[in-house]
Amino acid sequence: MFSLLRRGPGRLTPQQARQRTGEGTAVLLDVREAPEWNAGHAPDALHLPLSRLAAGASLPAAAQGRPVVTICRSGHRSQQAAELLAGRGVQASDVTGGMTAWARAGLPVTAQGGSGGVIA
Repeated sequence: MFSLLRRGPGRLTPQQARQRTGEGTAVLLDVREAPEWNAGHAPDALHLPLSRLAAGASLPAAAQGRPVVTICRSGHRSQQAAELLAGRGVQASDVTGGMTAWARAGLPVTAQGGSGGVIA
C-alpha cells in the first residue's frame, strides 16, 4: 500500500521505489535537469525537471492519475517535487538518497540511448 504522512509525502528507500514502480503501482519521475538525466537514470523513469514542475508544468501523460515516486541525485530536489505534487493532489513519495543511493543499492542505471549510465 502507498503510505503518505499527514505532514507531507512519504519517503521510500531505493528498493521500495523499485518494487512499487516495477509492479506498476507507481511511476518513477526523475526531476533532475537534462544533463543529469542524459548521463544516467533508472531505465523505466519518466523525466520532468523540478525547475519545469515548479514553473507549473503538467506531469507527463503516463504519470497523470497515478501515484508518483520522485527521484533526483541526492533526495533534496525529489523531496521538494513530492511536496509540490502532493500540494496539487497527487499521491507522491520520494526516494531517500536519490539516484546516488539507487546506484549504490545495485539498481540499474542507463544513459540516454540505452547504454550504461553514471550518476551526474
